[in-house]
Amino acid sequence: MKKYEFAYGKGKKEIELDESLVLKEVRTNDFETIKDIPYEVLEAIYHPIGCAPINEIVKPGQKIAFICNDPTRVANSYDFMPVLVNEMNKLGVKDEDMHIVFALGTHREMTHEEMVQAVGENVASRLRMYNSVSTNQEDFKYFGTTSRGTPVWINRHLCDVDHVILTGTIVHHYFSGYGGGRKAILPGCAAMETVRVNHSFMLDPHAGLGKTEGNPCYEDQMEGVALFAKGRSLFLFNAVLNAKHQFLKMFAGDYVKAHQVACKFVDEVYGSVIPKEADLVIASCGGWPKDINVYQMQKTMDNAACAVRKGGAVIMVAECVEGSGSAVLEQACRRLGSPQAIRAELEKDFRIGANKAYAVTRLMEKAKYYLVTKLDRDMARDMLFSGAFDTIEEALAAAKSEIGKVESMILMPEGSLTVPRVE
Repeated sequence: MKKYEFAYGKGKKEIELDESLVLKEVRTNDFETIKDIPYEVLEAIYHPIGCAPINEIVKPGQKIAFICNDPTRVANSYDFMPVLVNEMNKLGVKDEDMHIVFALGTHREMTHEEMVQAVGENVASRLRMYNSVSTNQEDFKYFGTTSRGTPVWINRHLCDVDHVILTGTIVHHYFSGYGGGRKAILPGCAAMETVRVNHSFMLDPHAGLGKTEGNPCYEDQMEGVALFAKGRSLFLFNAVLNAKHQFLKMFAGDYVKAHQVACKFVDEVYGSVIPKEADLVIASCGGWPKDINVYQMQKTMDNAACAVRKGGAVIMVAECVEGSGSAVLEQACRRLGSPQAIRAELEKDFRIGANKAYAVTRLMEKAKYYLVTKLDRDMARDMLFSGAFDTIEEALAAAKSEIGKVESMILMPEGSLTVPRVE
């Protein structure tokens, strides 16, 4: 027997398992972490990919808008934002000519305290900060419609500046291919209707993890951002973190070319070969904030689905301290009761929140999903989970009673990051 640990909220859950049954512990590949963060930030922006260095782009007296992640995505913005802001000062840009827009997408509005925590007290005290709230239609300007019919409404605080600097981190995304890059703008700083139409393409079979070419969601986002980018200066600063939220590498430059290079590195870090699909998978999202609610947990559910056999079971170790994260998600599950019914309604009327209901429940067509969580038990049942428990032991016992003998397991302690595949 061997003891295994899984991150859970801001703590952990443990279980002892028969080590001989564990096919593999799927973890991010081991890469050296960045030791001197300010040095690497400057190296990235002065030796960018696909464009001129930052000092040839930014001129004295110009205006800059930074896009930063909201709390649902770990970015460690407080580590690099002071470096970027101070460097803009050196290039002749005053604090009053810079501001930050937080890319909420369709997530809840950030409090001032959360904004300060995200970028650090020093930067927060110097720069104006705005939430991009997708439902405040008056905050958005129209830039045309994509060939797939997505109306492109982008936050006005990104419009009247000389440069937009897109910051954030990159991981795989379950239907857009990868995070980072263009996603800071669309969906990050786009209006609700823009996000709704773009995300409707998740129903297309070509939308998926790690896919860009032929992925309608990704291609529509790229087209939408290109409409906004006409006559504008967009500069990318993206980083890749490990499971401990430490920086591994930083990428800067052209928002398309630099992102493409970064995605190849993401595959190296987060991709993991497994011997076969297992009877049972135990997966942690990696703790807070990645398991803050079901809405965020779903990404780990998708990764875990890559490691479990048809008819097997997945145990999700996810605190979900904020519940489901979406009233629309809850209502769609409760009202419709099956992934087939949810999809049928989405095909007629695609709604944000309801799409997440399908993203969660469609996975249950492959395997049974159990929760180790603080989520309300009735809510878990409404969302079609096979059970919700306080401990991994309880969830494992329930899984064994339903799927029978468990002869193989795959453990995913860093489930929100790792993407298993059978070669």
